[in-house]
Amino acid sequence: MLLTRQTLPKTIPDVAALDDLLCRPSQALIDDLEKVEGDIMILGVGGKMGPTLAGLAKAAAPDRRVIGVARFSEAGVKDWLHGRGVETINCDLMDESAIRALPKAPNIIFMAGRKFGAEGDLSLTWAMNAHVPALVAQAFPSSRIVAFSTGCVYPFVPVDGKGSAEDMAPNPPGEYAQSCVGRERMFEYFSRRFSTPGRLFRLNYAIDMRYGVLHDIATKVLTGAPIDVSLGHVNFIWQGDASAQALRCLAHCTAPTSPINVSGHEILAVRDLAAKFGARFGRAPVLTGKEEPTAWLTDTSKAVELFGLPVVDTEQLIAWTADWVSRSMPSLGKPTKYEVRDGRY
Repeated sequence: MLLTRQTLPKTIPDVAALDDLLCRPSQALIDDLEKVEGDIMILGVGGKMGPTLAGLAKAAAPDRRVIGVARFSEAGVKDWLHGRGVETINCDLMDESAIRALPKAPNIIFMAGRKFGAEGDLSLTWAMNAHVPALVAQAFPSSRIVAFSTGCVYPFVPVDGKGSAEDMAPNPPGEYAQSCVGRERMFEYFSRRFSTPGRLFRLNYAIDMRYGVLHDIATKVLTGAPIDVSLGHVNFIWQGDASAQALRCLAHCTAPTSPINVSGHEILAVRDLAAKFGARFGRAPVLTGKEEPTAWLTDTSKAVELFGLPVVDTEQLIAWTADWVSRSMPSLGKPTKYEVRDGRY
């Protein structure tokens, strides 16, 4: 079954159904992948988004090799990928010789990076977020490279505006976000040097039922935990839509590489989101702090022009999340930390 607004389920019963939904392609994704030839390799496939992005790629292009590359330190990920028809290669991306030994796939999705715990070892954060991209960019000069980045490369912008557009110069707080600028600069430099086509995929807050901004807010409302609204406005996107847009970027690469903002097209108030969950749960949210006039927000007009609006809208995401959290379904236990303002993760 293809993914359309009309085929979305009312609820997501369990993790297996969630994975199936995240791996369900749209016709638009199938059409865009038909525009680019060759195998697809995902570097850093073992993270939160990687497995289902790989599964989605295979479902959309079943006759192609889809190869997932990671250290695979988490049990069960390789078996899950194999079950979806995705090949796997164990590789430490800090090892230059191991990177150069990888297949020269024409299409690369680069997802490796370090965020949570970044402050605990800043040298490792910089190595993962800037050194590794330089190694990869040099190893695959002739491939299309869609490199995951973050909206956190931008400075804070007024919450009553449209958010940061791609032509805004990066100027973020904190070394984590600065290292992400380093990642972009490495791909940009080598893209210019080798004429490598690519995209810098500036993603703001992908969510599924087990993690994300809505999961964090809903859980706090349900348990009566305080919700800090000082960073009071966010935008976010369903992980399936984000994965599809990343894969579709392969058909929309530029040489040299260029950024594209990916998130929901709406700027939403944390206070209002908490109130919506409060109404569903029958309890008043506990709010603390005062909304600041600025936040990390992105303008996704270019992505909407290329890809259209996300298939899954905000109200659907709220309904799914409320149902999931109220049933005490699994969580990844990884808070988004969307409320952090100083860039220290």
